[in-house]
Amino acid sequence: PCRDDPPPPSCYTHPRSHHSVELILVKEQNGVQFTSTTLVAPTPTQTNPSGEEERETWGKKIDFLLSVIGFAVDLANVWRFPYLCYKNGGGAFLVPYLFFMVIAGMPLFYMELALGQYNREGAAGVWKICPIFKGVGFTVILISLYVGFYYNVIISWALFYLFSSFTGELPWVHCNNTWNSPNCSDWADNSSVSDIYKATPAQEYFERGVLHIQDSNGIDDLGRPRWQLTSCLAVVIVLLYFSLWKGVKTSGKVVWITATMPYVVLTVLLLRGVTLPGAIDGIKAYLSVDFLRLCDAKVWIEAATQICFSLGVGFGVLIAFSSYNKFSNNCYRDAIITSSINSLTSFFSGFVVFSFLGYMSYKHNVALDKVARDGAGLVFVIYPEAIATLPGSSVWAVIFFIMLLTLGIDSAMGGMESVITGLIDEFKFLHKHRELFTLFIVVATFLISLFCVTNGGMYVFTLLDHFAAGTSILFGVLIEAIGIAWFYGVDRFSDDIEEMIGQRPGRYWRLCWKFVSPCFLLFMVVVSFATFNPPNYGSYMFPPWANMVGWCLAISSMTMVPLYAIYKLCTLAGGSNYNGEVRQFTLHHWLVV
Repeated sequence: PCRDDPPPPSCYTHPRSHHSVELILVKEQNGVQFTSTTLVAPTPTQTNPSGEEERETWGKKIDFLLSVIGFAVDLANVWRFPYLCYKNGGGAFLVPYLFFMVIAGMPLFYMELALGQYNREGAAGVWKICPIFKGVGFTVILISLYVGFYYNVIISWALFYLFSSFTGELPWVHCNNTWNSPNCSDWADNSSVSDIYKATPAQEYFERGVLHIQDSNGIDDLGRPRWQLTSCLAVVIVLLYFSLWKGVKTSGKVVWITATMPYVVLTVLLLRGVTLPGAIDGIKAYLSVDFLRLCDAKVWIEAATQICFSLGVGFGVLIAFSSYNKFSNNCYRDAIITSSINSLTSFFSGFVVFSFLGYMSYKHNVALDKVARDGAGLVFVIYPEAIATLPGSSVWAVIFFIMLLTLGIDSAMGGMESVITGLIDEFKFLHKHRELFTLFIVVATFLISLFCVTNGGMYVFTLLDHFAAGTSILFGVLIEAIGIAWFYGVDRFSDDIEEMIGQRPGRYWRLCWKFVSPCFLLFMVVVSFATFNPPNYGSYMFPPWANMVGWCLAISSMTMVPLYAIYKLCTLAGGSNYNGEVRQFTLHHWLVV
């Protein structure tokens, strides 16, 4: 009977009962918003009262958990966290890392999961709760799109290496290949020669054999896309399309492989790594505790930055994924489980990485800090070189690069899903054309990514990596936290969570959302601007125009917040309030936790 128009009075009796769902319908007419509230009894049918199709949900709860874990656990867990530990006091680094995890990482992770699940829309649509902040939804969608332009290229490098590993002798073992330069030299020969003039076979294979960076003079001399890398990139794009085209029904099945495979491979590599000579010394260096390093502000800043990026908040992915959950799903438990697994994976991968780095240090009789590095150099230079010295090296190389592929694919899937879900939910006519729209997004991404697989593609890649999701992602999460905690209100947000899971968030979470996390993020944004360094690749410094393009890219996503707010204020001139109450202007609203 509650679906009758108008519904009988009995449908309005218990706004918070477990037998009814509150729907806030916002209509816009001549620039003025009108709000009405109705209560609709939940039904098992596939259509809601407005005649639209019900939102699809995950096939199984585990599909959602694996998707979130697969997105959050990415290449950075392997190539960044272990190096940061080693560089910043070993075990002591875990103190600031865990501190920031508890005061900011987990609360923000929980906030995004709850926000998406309650409102059941993508990163832009969820801001129907506070329309003036909708611009931040477009900010995070744009950032995810920008990251896709270069993140897929890393996966295509891994695929190229995987194909190259199916040989009797790995191509990065010696210096007598066509791409090698006269500077090519094994580690053993480097002891008497400056590192500036010598390069290892693995280093030359990556830079000269794969990237062909020697054929480019800089970012203003890119050349044509290389067909080998372009082919690998095309394979990655096809994989992404067929993982995403049907929505969470297909992507939820793909993550069963892509999210679990890295753990199997990491365990196998660890069992092999600890048996190598010098491995224990590497692990000791990884875990060595130097509490004096905690007096260094840089250590705390790097821990805070790592937390922001490793959990994946601010990309709109967590909002998109949780929007496909059942309304009563326990998002609090999900947030604790998945964020904890992410951090434990980072820590675990450190043992794998440093067992091999210790082996390299021992084998070539050089200090560990000559071997240890982060970023692409670790997984495409140092690690392949270590693997090349093992018996059955081709098999180990295949295993390792399959792991990199699976680590990258599910994170790329998450980023794409954020863009697709966010835009489909915002522009409803796209709902019926999801497959076509998904194809449009992945093809557009592919075309832009072609700049990164040219001879000078590494320069484009470095520029995108430096600017696309640095300061802008921190800014996006800051505005998101302010919008939820201060404008929508922590009390109303807590009511929403109680309606979903039956219990109100504790005072700790509410204090973090309202005060601690916004202060932390504001500090991070200021530090990010204050410590900015122009990008470089080795000794190559980017020309001023390239830095300007980079800043334009970063600012283009951030400006969505003020631009949309101005648009909204203009279209609501002389307009309305929400349900007859303007809570934003009462003292109680600002002080309540």
